[in-house]
Amino acid sequence: MIPLLGIFVVFFSVLGGFLLENGKVLPLVQPAEVVMIVGSAAGTLLTANSLRLLRRVAQGVAQVFRRSPRSKAFYLSTLVMLYALFDFSRRHGPAALEDELDRPEQSALFRRHAGAVSGAGVLDFICDTLRLTTSVRIDPYQLDNMLQQDCEIREAVSRAPVDAVAALADALPGLGILAAVLGVVITMNSVTDLPKVIGQKVAAALIGTFLGIFVSYGLVSPLAAHMEHIRNAEIQYFRILRSSIAAYARGMPVAIVLEFARRSIPPDLRPGFLELEKACHRAQGKVVEMPP
Repeated sequence: MIPLLGIFVVFFSVLGGFLLENGKVLPLVQPAEVVMIVGSAAGTLLTANSLRLLRRVAQGVAQVFRRSPRSKAFYLSTLVMLYALFDFSRRHGPAALEDELDRPEQSALFRRHAGAVSGAGVLDFICDTLRLTTSVRIDPYQLDNMLQQDCEIREAVSRAPVDAVAALADALPGLGILAAVLGVVITMNSVTDLPKVIGQKVAAALIGTFLGIFVSYGLVSPLAAHMEHIRNAEIQYFRILRSSIAAYARGMPVAIVLEFARRSIPPDLRPGFLELEKACHRAQGKVVEMPP
């Protein structure tokens, strides 16, 4: 909702100011300029990116207009889920936890916190990493290094759609100038026409520059910035999982493990210490019992 409101404010401010100066809307409607700018912009996207990346770009743009799942309640649910996993392992042993990890879709531990593991790759990240602590018995510091590498790879991959949209935003002003130059060429071929006709052709050429700059700085560049914020939140979520699992692998008490995770959450969304403690106490009787 907020991004749509922002786009509306941009359009309203620019067009409203134009109308306040007695501008006319009809000269702004230049289909030829739109075809040149939009078509060349689409062509640059197709040339610079693979089909798989273009799908991810479309998904990233769609995420901008959805409500963010990252809230204080979401992070609290994640912490309670981690508490359930680690406390279950402490009470029933690594072998029992491994059974839950082998069938996470059927596990009561994960079903009770489905929202916390609904993100792409989250469930696999948790299960695959915890399997290393229950079966292979990997060295905790090697595990932390491996998780750090995993987060770095995820960060690099998730940056590609943002970079593609940002590159498009950088190209749009130049494409607008290109359309304006072609409009000037058409105008120069009509220098013998009436001044009114020449003025209309010059105005049409300038619309190309206007559209390129307006779409770049008023629409596409803000979209890229919002996609970057979403990407940072997703990467940060995996860092939260990494810090908690790495602390658990070192044999730290569950309370300390949860504190590692809690301190990795952004301060404005971080649940309080007592709030987390109460939530874990409320969930203790529900999430740590052996499933039938």
